[in-house]
Amino acid sequence: MAKRFATQLFVSRLSGYTTDQSLRQLFSPFGQIREARLIKDSQTQRPKGFGFVTFESEDDAQKAMKALDGKIVDGRLIFVEAAKEAESLATDMNTVTKLDENTQGHYKTS
Repeated sequence: MAKRFATQLFVSRLSGYTTDQSLRQLFSPFGQIREARLIKDSQTQRPKGFGFVTFESEDDAQKAMKALDGKIVDGRLIFVEAAKEAESLATDMNTVTKLDENTQGHYKTS
């Protein structure tokens, strides 16, 4: 069975002036959006420069990713990719932690 394409996209390198509303407007020409949200600093409430856009359909998400990845928006080169699932992300973080533990104090020299 082929792996399904995600409906949620991860958008990075956004301008500090980007809002939830402008993020939604940027992606809306590609289809019905379920959610568009920026990740904000918990203390200052300022955007951290990345966010998530969730589409109703996989096709719309894929069209948006192909059209907007590597485009300049508000003077910034943005990147759009399929968001990783939390479980996959946790596995990746575990792998990095184990690598750090195994290589702690050992550095490759040329």
